Amino acid sequence: MATEPNDLYSRDFYAWTREQAQALRAAANRHSNSVAQVDWAHVAEEVEDLGNEQRHAVESQLERLMVHLLELQHSPSARPRFGWQRSVLSARAAIAARWSPALARAVEPRLETIYRRARKMAASELQEHEEFAAAEALPADRPYTLEQLRDENWYPAEPDRTA
Repeated sequence: MATEPNDLYSRDFYAWTREQAQALRAAANRHSNSVAQVDWAHVAEEVEDLGNEQRHAVESQLERLMVHLLELQHSPSARPRFGWQRSVLSARAAIAARWSPALARAVEPRLETIYRRARKMAASELQEHEEFAAAEALPADRPYTLEQLRDENWYPAEPDRTA
């Protein structure tokens, strides 16, 4: 398989897995005698699963990213902020390493679901540290755009800790 810079495999691995799975299924339906021993249906499924693993990894990092952005935005505590900021940097780097246009199209419709999970986790962590007001203040609707989530320089406003 060629891996030149203009090759889909190099440019958009997720889209490549989708395209290859479709091509393998089409080949399986043609019953090519020259490759009769290949279990095409399962090979296609495994290739498709490679793309799914990429999507799941990005979704997991987006969830972690949103948890810590919510905590940075709503927690009055000063102590854990550096850890949350490190986690935000790490999640963004992991997302950037796997990001592609096709993956963006697959992930974007799922952002609300990912946010709901992140909100529950952030609320649980805030409550664990007896920050009940902060947990209550978490917005029901996703407050961050995909562009903000991917922007390595963007952070939400911090809470007023002078009160």
